[in-house]
Amino acid sequence: MPYTIPAAPVALRAPSLLSRELQDRLDDLARTHRVPGAQLALDTGSGVVAVYTGTADVTTGSPFAADTAVPLGSLTKPFTAALVMLLADDGDLDLDEPAAEYVAELAGTPDVTVRQLLTHTGGLPTGPDSDTAAATTPARYLTAVCTARDLLFTPGSDFSYSNAGYVAAGRLVETVTGMPWSEAVRVLLLEPLGVRPAFIGDAAPVRPVAAGHAVNTATGQAVAARQNLAPLEAPAGALLASALDLVAFGNALTGRSDLLPPAVAKEMRRAETAADPGTLADGWGAGLALYQRDGRVWCGHDGNAQGTSCHLRADPESGIVVAFTGNAGGATALWRDLTEDLAGLTGIRVPADVLAADRGRPVGLPDCVGTYRNGTTTYRVAPGPDGTPALSVDGDLPLPLVCYADLSCDLRDPATGRVEPGGRFHRDPATGTVDRVQISGRTARRADDG
Repeated sequence: MPYTIPAAPVALRAPSLLSRELQDRLDDLARTHRVPGAQLALDTGSGVVAVYTGTADVTTGSPFAADTAVPLGSLTKPFTAALVMLLADDGDLDLDEPAAEYVAELAGTPDVTVRQLLTHTGGLPTGPDSDTAAATTPARYLTAVCTARDLLFTPGSDFSYSNAGYVAAGRLVETVTGMPWSEAVRVLLLEPLGVRPAFIGDAAPVRPVAAGHAVNTATGQAVAARQNLAPLEAPAGALLASALDLVAFGNALTGRSDLLPPAVAKEMRRAETAADPGTLADGWGAGLALYQRDGRVWCGHDGNAQGTSCHLRADPESGIVVAFTGNAGGATALWRDLTEDLAGLTGIRVPADVLAADRGRPVGLPDCVGTYRNGTTTYRVAPGPDGTPALSVDGDLPLPLVCYADLSCDLRDPATGRVEPGGRFHRDPATGTVDRVQISGRTARRADDG
């Protein structure tokens, strides 16, 4: 059912009509994509329209409501980044100093700065596998993986999406404030925003929460999924929030609330020159993905927990903020369809993905064949049955690669033939050999040792 609350300047065109239209589309798309429940919130600068649909948890049958909190996954990271930026604004740390100045466990990577942790440009590995994460502490983990041997590239020279970097950022928050990360995010961010805190692992949540779901594509049957995020990765993915909560945070990121000083919000949105996130976004700031559309740069982030898909987009120029949460994997496709509907209903062109580029015809790239590593993750590129390269990650089913002259590549589903953006290869400027691959924003360094 629709839920409408007032906001700031510029008149919203027929908010009650827009609410009904968006409600109808959300109901229809949730059925189409087999998503048990979802929320959409839109702040135009003159008003907020929020709609929600379906079931929060199929096990209990509890319905979605405006206040239902959904596991955000990586959409937690901008909150952690905002904490660090506030500490820097207060003079408690320097973004361009080595992070090891504040976190002793980072002594093995003394050249990685605080800013590089937030922008994924420090060269740290992606993060721990679930078994490793469950069996260790943040301090022990960081000591083990933040070493010169594990760096993927010279800090500040490239981009690789890293949960480890946000484990380190959370540890930094703890050492500087003297508070656990969860308490710091509650006291310094959530409560000032008017958001009731909710975290993965809460024994007794203080608000309604949604479960993620796995959906059987043959039967359409949804089953609640267990969240398995390890406590040490909380700063990278432990928050739960509603779409309305995300809109409130989006307003802070555009400088339209008292939570973040405008200069801090602007600094978070500033694109890092070295940050080329490939298929994840058009650019990256301090904790924020950046998307270019129609001459404007939107900021935001996406997040996936077990069986959830959540998205935030904010346009600093117009003040428009859009947030979406869904509690099944199919909610990502639902979100993309909704952004197309928003363009038709409101004229607001919300960027769901990166800008498509004309890369010309596919080419052969035989020298991309080899083994690449990111921490404990192994990427193998080998010739497929037809001679074209195929990518396998940790021994999974190889996916054929479609390569282009600019070293970008797409992944082709062998069952359907559907092509999805994959990433890009890099050549060593000194030798001209392919020495790295970036897939879905994660960079792996060439190993070729089997």
